[in-house]
This record gives sequence, structure tokens and C-alpha cells, in this order.
Amino acid sequence: MPDAAKSLLIGAVEAFSGKSTVLLGLAQLLKQQGLNLVVGKPVVTSTGSGDHQESDEDIRLLQHCLELSPEAAYSPIVSLDDASISARVLQQDKIDYVQGLKARYQLPQSADIGLFEGPATFDEGRLFGMSLYQIAEAIKTPVLLVVRFHALEVVDTILSARSRLGPRLLGVVINDVPLAQADLVQQTMAPFLESQGIPVLGVLPHRDLLRSVSVAELVRALKAEVICCPNRLNLMVGQLSIGAMNANSALKYFRKGNNMAVVTGGARTDIQLAALEAATHCLILTGHVLPNEIMIGRAENLEVPVLSVSLDTLSTVDIIENSFRHARFYETVKVDCIRTTVQDGVNLPRLVDLLNQSAQESRG
Repeated sequence: MPDAAKSLLIGAVEAFSGKSTVLLGLAQLLKQQGLNLVVGKPVVTSTGSGDHQESDEDIRLLQHCLELSPEAAYSPIVSLDDASISARVLQQDKIDYVQGLKARYQLPQSADIGLFEGPATFDEGRLFGMSLYQIAEAIKTPVLLVVRFHALEVVDTILSARSRLGPRLLGVVINDVPLAQADLVQQTMAPFLESQGIPVLGVLPHRDLLRSVSVAELVRALKAEVICCPNRLNLMVGQLSIGAMNANSALKYFRKGNNMAVVTGGARTDIQLAALEAATHCLILTGHVLPNEIMIGRAENLEVPVLSVSLDTLSTVDIIENSFRHARFYETVKVDCIRTTVQDGVNLPRLVDLLNQSAQESRG
């Protein structure tokens, strides 16, 4: 148990590595131990992709999930978008964001620990003096690096990050490890990293649920009309399938899927009925063509939501794939899954010990 207020910056080398997942899981576990938390995200990114933009909402969702007071959820210091970057490059923006960071991201006496999420990538925010390393140096905090496992070659990425972070690197969490690769990570990769002086503080398995989105989220992203089963929008979708073949081929194809969103034309009743016979959690009809009564009746009987969109198939698929990439964690079923996954996969006592050691070294 930390004996004085300490902070931890959770960072990544590449986007969508699972920083938010690890932060939320750790926060839940530390809160269960009776610690007073402060959370924050100094740098957010506005991608210009409409509904999928990071903002203060990310912190508000985290605050809500953890039942924290508004004062315990620190707002961003800088938001990266085309306008802010242009202003900085043109030297119209001369704000000292680092000073703002130092002033805002100090822990109050009432806090036991602060968990802060770093930028999307290692170098994002450097233009503003707010890259991962620059933030860590400014607020004198160690970094827990979250790395998504692709292949054993990711070791190179971790070694490179260690050389750049130096003693600021507290350790790493290897995330999204497929079951087939678990032994390789645990028995080969982790021991090697430990031999290089890099503590492996967690290995988290791949979870389909954490990459899924609710039907309600797809309704919002697609601006879709709900044709039937509005009470089933809490279903989670983890896979996208496109119905563009004949009915017999489609049925064989759909039966290989699980928790699918099936996108097909509004006039393709044969494909729609085939999709309903498989593990479909949502049927999305393009072209704003309403389905016939037979199909609607079958969907209602199976309690499968049917959505209608005015977009073409390509645009619809692009939005859905973007939703998967930006999948958020605020659904209750995801929050529970994150807590269990982090509890089982992260060595929390060792992490806290290293955090205490880092704080003592900083004071010394």
C-alpha cells in the first residue's frame, strides 16, 4: 500500500494498445483496496472523424465508471487537432503547456495515487512538449508501458522504448495475447525481458468482448433507424460480416461467425433471412430500403435488432470498422471483464512495490 501520494503514467508506443483498459483495471483494483484515486489524461486527440473524437468525455466516462468526484478526474491540458497543430506550427500558439501540466497534475494531499493516461503513441504531443517522455519528466512519474502483442518481434519495440525512457520505465504489460501464443509470451518473451532489466508486470489475454461495440453504439455512429427490437440494443457485436453472395453461400459463411453485425442491401431478403439463422446480433440494411414484413417478423421472433441506414455498403462498413477501432469501455459488461482480466493478469503487489521504490528514489 503506497505510504505517500504517487503517480503512474500509463503509456504506449502505438495507438490502440490498451492503455485505457489497463488504467481502468488498475484503478478498480486499487480502489477496492481503499485507496483514494486521481485519474487524468493530459493529451487527447481529435481525429476529425466526426463522432469518434477524444475529448473530456473520456475522463468523464472514467470518472463515472470509478465513481470518482469531479475533482478527482483531471481534464486534458492539450487537445490535438488540425487547428491546434496548425496554430502551433505557425507559432500563433505560444502557450507553455508543460507549466500547465505541472500545475494541474500534482496530487492533492487527499490522494493516495494518481493514474494518468499518456498520449496515443510514444511521440504524439511532442510539438507541444507533451510526448510520453516529456510528460513523465515534467511530473516526475514512472511509466508503465502497455504493448499489444503482434509477434515476438515486439521485443525490439520494448527495448527501443526502454532506451528512450531510461529509468522512467517502471515495467511493461503485454496486452492482447492470443491463447495460442500465451506460452511463447510467458515462457520465452517475459523471461528475456526480465533478463534485460525490464519488469514484465502483466500479461493480458485477447478478449473478444473488449474489441466489441454495442448495437446502441452502432446506431449512434451510423445515425441508423431502428426497425425492430429497440430493447435489444445492449447486445454486443464483435465481428463484421458483409452479405453480398447468394443465400446458400451466405448461410455457410455466416455460420462461421459469432456475435456478428451483418451488413447487406435492404432489398436482399434472402441474405437477411440467412443472417438471422446464424449468430447475428445485428442486421444492418443499406440504401435506406425497408425490409419486408416476413423478415421483420422473423427478426422480432429471434430478437435480433434490425437497423436501416441511408449509406452505401462501403461507407457503412468503414464506419463500423472505425467503431471497432475506437471501442470504448463504459458498458457494464466490459467494465467487469476489464477488472477480472487485469486482476488475473497483472502482478499488482509487484507493481505497487516498484512504484514505492520509484517514489523513494525520487525523494532521495
